[in-house]
Amino acid sequence: MAGGNLRAALAVFWSFFGVRRRRDYDADAQNLTPLQVVIAGLIGGVAFVLTMLLVVYLAMQFLK
Repeated sequence: MAGGNLRAALAVFWSFFGVRRRRDYDADAQNLTPLQVVIAGLIGGVAFVLTMLLVVYLAMQFLK
């Protein structure tokens, strides 16, 4: 199951950029469950938002 979770994380990562090869998309559609993709998307979204907040916080500290 860990391999499937990593595959879901990679699928979500590349979809954030909007870059997926058709072959990879088809393989993911066959091997991943919707629940895996939703959970990976939520985790990825939270990680992205937290990273942006950290960057803004650090930029504000630097500019003081």
